Amino acid sequence: MDSALFVIVALLIGLGLGWFLGSRPVAEWRSRHDSRDAEAKAHEGTVKAMTVDLAATAERAKSLEAGLAELQDIRRQRDELAPALAAARQRAADADQVRAELAQVRAEREALRADLERLKADAENFAEQKRLLIEAQEALRKEFENAGSKVLEKAQEAFLNRAHARFEESEKTSAERLKSLLAPVDQRLRSYEEQVQSLEKQRVDSFGQLAGLIQSMRDGQEAVRAAAAQLGNSLRNGPKTRGRWGELQLRNVLEQCGLSEHTDFITEHSVNTEEGRLRPDAIVRVPGNKLLVIDAKVSLNAYQDAFEAEDDDTRKIALNAHVQSMRNHIQTLGAKSYQSQFDEAPDYVLMFVPGEHFIAAALERDPTLWDFAFERRVLLASPTNLVAIARTVAQVWRQDGLAREAREIGKMGGELYDRLAVAAEHLKRVGSGLDSAVSNYNKFVGSFERNVLSAGRRLKDKHIEIGKREVEEVPLVESAPRYADAEPAVLAASANDEGNVAAE
Repeated sequence: MDSALFVIVALLIGLGLGWFLGSRPVAEWRSRHDSRDAEAKAHEGTVKAMTVDLAATAERAKSLEAGLAELQDIRRQRDELAPALAAARQRAADADQVRAELAQVRAEREALRADLERLKADAENFAEQKRLLIEAQEALRKEFENAGSKVLEKAQEAFLNRAHARFEESEKTSAERLKSLLAPVDQRLRSYEEQVQSLEKQRVDSFGQLAGLIQSMRDGQEAVRAAAAQLGNSLRNGPKTRGRWGELQLRNVLEQCGLSEHTDFITEHSVNTEEGRLRPDAIVRVPGNKLLVIDAKVSLNAYQDAFEAEDDDTRKIALNAHVQSMRNHIQTLGAKSYQSQFDEAPDYVLMFVPGEHFIAAALERDPTLWDFAFERRVLLASPTNLVAIARTVAQVWRQDGLAREAREIGKMGGELYDRLAVAAEHLKRVGSGLDSAVSNYNKFVGSFERNVLSAGRRLKDKHIEIGKREVEEVPLVESAPRYADAEPAVLAASANDEGNVAAE
């Protein structure tokens, strides 16, 4: 019994000891497992945070790429709008020049108006002399009526009628002369005012169109990109399309520089030669009956291959092909010898390449390309060079037009001066007629005093009944005319001219 109890107690003690010893590793394992689980959760949180940051970074990269693309589009739009803005500024400069010419013509009109005022003042002086003469004649008529002389009355009436007729004819002629002299000047001023208004309207319309164009380009960027891609494919795969595109760019450059088709330049003009028919793309007329022959050439495929090449070797091969294509175009154009078909053309022809980058890439790869073209009487012209040439031609045409206008204005000024000289001559003749009338009147007054008044005084001296009224003396009229603001030399010349007219 005691042994059995001892065994049971020993067994319980062994079980307790075993449980105690076995529970320690399990607790340690559980603690390590919990710490590792906490670390795993911490790493998982870190990974999630890094994933979120990575997604945000990707979004920012996409937005930066979109902003970069938009910035490139804006820069390209700015480059495309630069010629339009320059053209608008040029039209504003033309409007300022026309305003200056209008101011000059207005000054000339004011000078003519001053001359007209002087002529009106002279006419008023003549009218005053006429009034004094009429008053004197009226007084003379009353004296003749008092004397009862019918013969004297008839002579006075005839004299008055002739004087009235002469003065009315002179006034009518002077008014018609002045009107005919001032009519061309007024017409010319109206023409200049209409031109200034037209230029101002064109300037306002141009700025409005420019603002609308900017807005429409901002709204249609995607459409422009699609059209550009389609155009690139068409130009790359269609030789005729490239040719038409080059001709269109050439026409646009010439028109943007102020040249007009069919007036300043012609396109697709054919010339029959022994070797066949030649057709340059454009012939520009230059003042002096000169012609400038231009032909557009496009070398696109090889340049596009070089632009899209991913390594330097492929790019060099494509650039060499681009240079060879440019040389082939130069060789072909030089062999056609367009300039020899026109006597007025210089000894070279312009080869227009519609892109600065085409020529720059070719010259960078082959610096002797320019000399190669010049030896074959061909000059390479990019849009920038052609703009400079076309603007020079347009400016020369504008200067030629201004010279013609100046000659026309000079001719009109000469005609106006001649008409003023004729009007002055007629006025001098009117003055001579007035002097003659005054001289005849004074002679008549002298004869009247000697023959008539002396007889009346003798009757009075003999105490004959003659009535209550006295016979008054008739005054003489001064024959010296009045001049306003005239120099002594001018008065002397006028007196000599009047003397010559009276002698005639």
